[in-house]
Amino acid sequence: MPILQIRDIPEDLYQQVALAAKTEHRSMAQQAIVELKRALGTGLDDRRKALCARLLLSDRYFPAPRATPEDLIRKDPNR
Repeated sequence: MPILQIRDIPEDLYQQVALAAKTEHRSMAQQAIVELKRALGTGLDDRRKALCARLLLSDRYFPAPRATPEDLIRKDPNR
């Protein structure tokens, strides 16, 4: 795998990457790759597809359709 070494990173940028890495439980190298992919717009399609697939399989996020207020009024026997 190729190696990328970056020198003279501004301190504030380094701290932001370090904080993101710590928050996401990643190494600095892993976080740098994630940030580069995000910045270049690559690798996101697979992540989006996986998320959509998980959501479609989950009733928690897509509950079964419920009756609309109009449907309830139509079914009301006292109407």
